[in-house]
Amino acid sequence: MGNNMATYNKYKSFLFFIRKFKVTEPVSPQDLEEAFSKFTGGGSHMSADELHRFLVEHQGEEDYTLLDSEKVVEKVLKERKRCQESVKVDQNREHEITLDELFRFLLHDDSNGPLKAEVHHDMGAPLSHYFIYTGHNSYLTGNQLSSDCSEEPIIKALKRGVRVIELDLWPTYNKHDIKVDHGWTLTNPASVIKCLESIKEYGFVASQYPVIITIEDHLTTDLRAKFAEMATQIFGEMLFYPGTDCSCLTEFPSPESLKNRVIISTKPPKERFKSNRIKDNPMLNESDSSEEETWGNESPDSNKNEVETEDTNGSDRDEGNVSACECDHKPYQECSPDYKHIITIHNTKLKGCMKDKLKTDGEVRRLSWSEKTLEKASESHGTDILRFTQKNILRVYPSAMRVKSSNFKPHIGWMYGAQMVACNMQGLGKSLWLMQGMFRANGGCGYVKKPQFLMEKHQCDNEFDPTRIQSVKKKTLKVKVYMGHGWSSDFSPTHFDKCSPPDFYTKASALIINFVNSTTTTDIFGLFLTPLQLSFISDD
Repeated sequence: MGNNMATYNKYKSFLFFIRKFKVTEPVSPQDLEEAFSKFTGGGSHMSADELHRFLVEHQGEEDYTLLDSEKVVEKVLKERKRCQESVKVDQNREHEITLDELFRFLLHDDSNGPLKAEVHHDMGAPLSHYFIYTGHNSYLTGNQLSSDCSEEPIIKALKRGVRVIELDLWPTYNKHDIKVDHGWTLTNPASVIKCLESIKEYGFVASQYPVIITIEDHLTTDLRAKFAEMATQIFGEMLFYPGTDCSCLTEFPSPESLKNRVIISTKPPKERFKSNRIKDNPMLNESDSSEEETWGNESPDSNKNEVETEDTNGSDRDEGNVSACECDHKPYQECSPDYKHIITIHNTKLKGCMKDKLKTDGEVRRLSWSEKTLEKASESHGTDILRFTQKNILRVYPSAMRVKSSNFKPHIGWMYGAQMVACNMQGLGKSLWLMQGMFRANGGCGYVKKPQFLMEKHQCDNEFDPTRIQSVKKKTLKVKVYMGHGWSSDFSPTHFDKCSPPDFYTKASALIINFVNSTTTTDIFGLFLTPLQLSFISDD
């Protein structure tokens, strides 16, 4: 059964001969024919009731109702009428679908996508209970050293559902205005007003859940006040902040309560000093405000027995502490209360050993660590990190050595509950694919609820440790590849090697959470997107 029409594409071989490769239209596999026959009792058409049984019993779509199946049949019949197929259908069968129509339904992502198109996680928990789609240096168009800064990458990221946008704010050359730039590099700056306006315009195109702007602040007091004025004027009522009377949160608000709102997160500014020496040397001034690593050598550990929690050398590093000696000698001035007022998620670090820095008492806060800092800290403080992320927010960003805008494996941060695993969205590679795949979940809203085991509070001797081998029941996931369809449209007839025809192979990889059915063995059709339609068989 099925349409077996074929077309031929040509390619050149040995400069003289012309060979053809055969491209066939997709034909329903034997397994589907057998399943169709089983649920229709050997008939040639499938009713809405039979389709419902097929989807629930065979496909494992337990949430599918009979009404949903009737809607599917109605949609298929509309498509049949639109295409004006010259197929004679018995009047008694005009509300039923054929095998070919069922096959086409299973092929199309719009009709039978592997992920639910709507938000279905509980969105009423605090922000710390979610993994959040996070960008790193969101304004960069390419590499970290010499590419242009622009609002365009921000727009692209927001259209893809990214919820955390990073802006590095610096004074302009004349110190009278603000620019978005990657400091101490050859990048060309962007307009902060255009960046903020782009966030306002495109922030809620892909998702209505909150956009968080993380700021790496290198501004003077006057410019901070100017930025606060810009943000409040551009965003208006979109901008959420807790108010001066409750600026210290003991629990983060929920994504549900922050729909269509913009949140600002940065280190609350310490009072700044007026010294001309500092004004003339921004490198000294920025130790009080910057967020990440420098584009240079990392400073060596000052204490071999203590985990280094920040890289202490220049522009792009963790929003840092001011050293005790600096604090003792700085004459201070007032900072604009308006700037403090608009910061909702405070990026603050406590002094002391690692356990002290990961304390969870008092107000909630955010920490920013490089991937290397997380790697070091997790070796001896894994459970402390996990406990910290149950209430507070941890942001993990790529190493300064990733000049080409590559990314680290995001699940390294997720396994410790890190909510904001920041990726260079303009990059390429498997790590970014993992990030993009992860946040297609939950309707692509940019927020994915953490699994319960990352949020459970245990006794010290029974705490979850991601590095410890867990005594869990092993499961095997088998993948059956039915077809590769649609690939030929991406190639010209002469695209292939002159000496050989097309020769493709299939490589399937996936990050699967709570997917395998542990009680039944089933064939499930059409779970993954075209061009590869895969069947999953789950075994205990």
